[in-house]
Amino acid sequence: MIETTARVVSISNGTAQIDPTTTSGCGGCKSRNSCGVSGLGKYFSNTRKSIEVACDENIRPGDELQLSMSEGDLLKAGLLVYFLPVVLSLVGAGVVSSLGFGDAGAVLGMVTGFVVGFLLTRLSGWAPNLVAHKVEAPPP
Repeated sequence: MIETTARVVSISNGTAQIDPTTTSGCGGCKSRNSCGVSGLGKYFSNTRKSIEVACDENIRPGDELQLSMSEGDLLKAGLLVYFLPVVLSLVGAGVVSSLGFGDAGAVLGMVTGFVVGFLLTRLSGWAPNLVAHKVEAPPP
């Protein structure tokens, strides 16, 4: 699991608006620029705006949430966002080029394949499963 913490800004109908509180993806270190596991930490970097997360727990603004995502979901998201448009770009360029339209046609086929891949990614509606749990304060 990839985990990070976030602070609750507001709550509305079982959805919490959250802001990131940490800059590391796994909490193990602060080397997010060189660590491949810190994807969630990069997603919740300090430059990112607040996002909405479904949370059924009893929370209030100011509470901290522990957010977690499986490595498999992060991999699937990366494949969907990066791999699909690139593969369809290559397929589009190859198909148009094999039809004899030359380099300009191959470029147009590549752009068309990329746009189709991007649109399929957007229209798929798939999003990684982000689980939120309230961080309990240690007893005094």
